[in-house]
Amino acid sequence: MNKVIIFSAPSGSGKTTLVKHCLQQFPQLQFSVSATTRALRGEEIHGKDYFFLSVEAFKKLISENAFVEYEEVYHDKFYGTLKSEVERIWKSGKTVIFDVDVKGGIALKKYFGDKALSVFIMPPSVEELERRLVSRATDDPETIKTRVAKASEEMTYKDQFDAIIVNNDLDEAKNTTENILKNFLHS
Repeated sequence: MNKVIIFSAPSGSGKTTLVKHCLQQFPQLQFSVSATTRALRGEEIHGKDYFFLSVEAFKKLISENAFVEYEEVYHDKFYGTLKSEVERIWKSGKTVIFDVDVKGGIALKKYFGDKALSVFIMPPSVEELERRLVSRATDDPETIKTRVAKASEEMTYKDQFDAIIVNNDLDEAKNTTENILKNFLHS
């Protein structure tokens, strides 16, 4: 059976770090590259980190029903999962792993049902999350304030996921994540 693993979390929770760890530990996984209308950050690469699209191109794909799920996270800041990306990974015989925002994770779980394992990564606290976002130094103070407010709201959705991992200690979070994935992949 074609399977998918969905990682969701508020920004700054350590989700991407855990997804990269899983990709190193489980060769049968392949990362699903999401599409977005936001600008590239730092050293990101089109087609590897995201498919960076214009708002117009993204809306055209919406009208063509090209997405498994998509969301307008902020005004004109769209994120989505292309059906073609999931099919490409399944055809290669791999299990899809997603790194998506919370609402995207819920939508993906609804779409894939029993084929999906949805994992919510929790920060230890909102204060720690804010500290991580500040130390990451990729966003201005206003953006960080917006992300922290959004994170507080996103944490209220955690019970809609199959598993919740509190990322207080990274090594412990990695071990917990590995065990959850082993059980799902071998079921």
